Amino acid sequence: MPAASVPFLAAAFLLVAAGGAKLLRPDELAGALRVAGLPAGRWLVRFGAAAEAGVGAAALALPGAATASLVAASYTAFAAFVGLAIRRGWPIASCGCFGRPDTKPGYPHLLLDAGAAAAAASWAASGPPTAAHVFVQGAVLLLTAVVSGLSYLAWTARWA
Repeated sequence: MPAASVPFLAAAFLLVAAGGAKLLRPDELAGALRVAGLPAGRWLVRFGAAAEAGVGAAALALPGAATASLVAASYTAFAAFVGLAIRRGWPIASCGCFGRPDTKPGYPHLLLDAGAAAAAASWAASGPPTAAHVFVQGAVLLLTAVVSGLSYLAWTARWA
């Protein structure tokens, strides 16, 4: 089983969670986009959130090189936005990742986005596991749940 399986699946799961949160509460991301000078309508945010959740759900349901590449592209775009926000000093109170105002983009967020992109790209390059690895899938799913939860806590933590 590729070493990046757990981080890749956790990244995909978090796309579903974050996309769902933005569907319900688009205002935080809309505000961040407005600060960046980008189109920021609530309907546009919801469309993007639906696409984000769809990419994550597709990757979980049909893990393969194509869906892993989409997950990697999503996190690369997120990392680019967060990096630009940091570099330009945009006064963004929240990136809207989990629909909460306390997920301000910063270096930890940038590193987590870049790590998720790298894990998904690595998984896409190595390909899905073979049938010989089926016996470890239960452990992989459990680890995925743990890593997803810890990642959520890291993304939403108030960093000093």
